[in-house]
Amino acid sequence: YNEYRATQINGSAAPGYSADQATAALEDTFKQTMPPEMGYDYMGMSYQEQKAREGLPPSVIFGFSLLFVFLILAALYESWSLPFSVLLGTPVAVFGAFGVLWLRRIVLAAFLPPYMVQIENDVYSQIGLVMLIGLGAKNAILIVEFAKEKYEHGMGLAEAALEGARLRLRPILMTSFAFILGCVPLWSASGAASVARQIMGTTVIGGMLAASAIGIFFIPAAFYFVEKLADARHQSSPEVLPSPAQGD
Repeated sequence: YNEYRATQINGSAAPGYSADQATAALEDTFKQTMPPEMGYDYMGMSYQEQKAREGLPPSVIFGFSLLFVFLILAALYESWSLPFSVLLGTPVAVFGAFGVLWLRRIVLAAFLPPYMVQIENDVYSQIGLVMLIGLGAKNAILIVEFAKEKYEHGMGLAEAALEGARLRLRPILMTSFAFILGCVPLWSASGAASVARQIMGTTVIGGMLAASAIGIFFIPAAFYFVEKLADARHQSSPEVLPSPAQGD
């Protein structure tokens, strides 16, 4: 291999373990058992996985996605505080996605052998989580936009938050359940590469269910507290008046 005397070792991850955990265990075993002058390298799919790990980790990608959405919302609303009302709905969607993935694993483990039960946090679920940033923010934007408009027209803050949720309840449910029903074929896919589609479908369906069922109550409360803190900060900051010109 690459003009070196070499031997090829093939293996696969045990049930319940990812390929990343399996390669980490192989590397630890190699360091403990082989002499220092010997080395190793990967081939095939393992080589591609190692090259992919050299990029940004999923947590950084998720963080950059949140940052870009925050900056876009800050530019649209011309406010640094209001985007927090929208993005605070994202954790609800993420927890809902992980909850449904965990439930899926429990149900599959009850009926299928261990080697057929997939892990929850793989690349397909991570793609679904990035999708949920925009999908979860969509529901929050519908509420926050109307609540902000009512509040600017003189309605009380709590009343504006509740009125925004009441006015946009039907559009949120219609768009969310239309998307969820559209993802059902993805969730119930069969055939080649069906597991990847099932995990991605489960992630986005679970996240949208949580964003629709819980977010409709959580987003108005988030809007109320964020705007309350922003108003308190504006009231506490001293007002700077222009100094009169000399001779006035």
